[in-house]
Amino acid sequence: MSIRIYNTLTRTLEPFETLEPGVVKMYVCGVTVYDRAHIGHAMSAIVFDVVRRYLEYRGYAVQHVVNFTDVDDKIINRAHALGRDPKELAESYIAEFLEDLEALNVKRAHIYPRATETMPEIQRFISRLIETGHAYVVDGDVYFRVSTAPDYGKLSRRSLDDMIAGNRIGIDERKENPADFALWKAAKPGEPFWDSPWGPGRPGWHIECSAMNLAHLGEQIDIHGGGTDLIFPHHENEIAQTESLTGKTFARYWMHNGMLQIQTRLADGTYKLEKMSKSLGNVVTIREFLARYHPDVLRLTVLSSSYRSPLAFGEEIAADQERKLARLRSALEPPIGTIEAGPAVEVLLAAVRTARERFIAAMDDDFNTAGALAALFDLVRSINTARDAGVGGAPFAEAQATFRELVDVLGLTLIAPRPVTQQAAPFIDLLVEVRSELRKAKQFALADMVRDRLAQLGVMLEDTPQGTRWKVTDKPNL
Repeated sequence: MSIRIYNTLTRTLEPFETLEPGVVKMYVCGVTVYDRAHIGHAMSAIVFDVVRRYLEYRGYAVQHVVNFTDVDDKIINRAHALGRDPKELAESYIAEFLEDLEALNVKRAHIYPRATETMPEIQRFISRLIETGHAYVVDGDVYFRVSTAPDYGKLSRRSLDDMIAGNRIGIDERKENPADFALWKAAKPGEPFWDSPWGPGRPGWHIECSAMNLAHLGEQIDIHGGGTDLIFPHHENEIAQTESLTGKTFARYWMHNGMLQIQTRLADGTYKLEKMSKSLGNVVTIREFLARYHPDVLRLTVLSSSYRSPLAFGEEIAADQERKLARLRSALEPPIGTIEAGPAVEVLLAAVRTARERFIAAMDDDFNTAGALAALFDLVRSINTARDAGVGGAPFAEAQATFRELVDVLGLTLIAPRPVTQQAAPFIDLLVEVRSELRKAKQFALADMVRDRLAQLGVMLEDTPQGTRWKVTDKPNL
């Protein structure tokens, strides 16, 4: 069976065929770095980490690119509020996010381009759109002319008339069409800017990804990924501007992960699901999560359902995943017997073959991680049954090796936490206190250095209204 992927563009499952045999060009939209990353960002990173891991497992060479939007209204406003330089603020959040991803066992992308480092490519892209009539200049702003993209709306399945009718934002009278979107924004007082043929300014959000795609992966790619919230307008606009420039199909497969919802228990014992948002006060940062739970708990939560479905997270769900994690770890316990032949061994080896076949069949079916996990849990049961029956030696080692191999494809570490040494705790408390004083004095660079060095030692910090708490991760170097 060949790999099949659900393509958002066609709304169907399609056989996976790459542009270049054996090579996968995959671009995933990253975060806008104006604040600490939350577990919704982690969910998307984990989804496409598993996609990459499985494609590599099947023998593909994956070229994985994830961008960072490091110039944006949110970044500028947050930097002004904190009295920090926007570029420095963005870079500090990028560094923190990459540390978070490492803690979550997410493989590093091969390239992490930044918008601020892609200005020449962005400006060349815009210039070519203007030259070919797909864009126009108004008072230092540049807009994409959507009327020149006849299939505009094909990804989101929205008609241009409906988009205009549903526009609740005040329409800019300078635009030829209300649906035209910004490629370049003229500079405003107090904002970072770059010189351009149209005057000082900065790029619009959508052009960044198209330019970075073109610069690092070429005119066509195999997979473009991101959350469902990016289908419109971001990915729709990417398609319009990129295909207008190249005259070619931009991405062969569009993959979108569902959004994260927070599960809250009510007084009557029932539960409600809410969108995670600052206005509701229910945002869970990755750091906050890691201060309470093993990284595998979040990965198991993501793996337990289809990546395309909305994902629920809450304390009860986390507790259930912790139980599943303990069950998975049980398969790694050493044998207690030495039997290497006989019915029990034959049953175990048959279970190993079946588990691998079911795992691959599930993952081939649009990365069905829930089905892959089911195969793994059946293998766990078989391994534990064989152990109880006294199976050991080479057959038992083979079963455990297969289990580790498949677990690694899903990115699970199954590492058990180790306690911090008693002697280290007072020194950690002291460093946390020093960091708090540095933050009060607005010595953010030094405060971040303390946090980062502690993270390297396996100590994660969680800033709360009641103060900073710390927790040792599963790989302490203390």
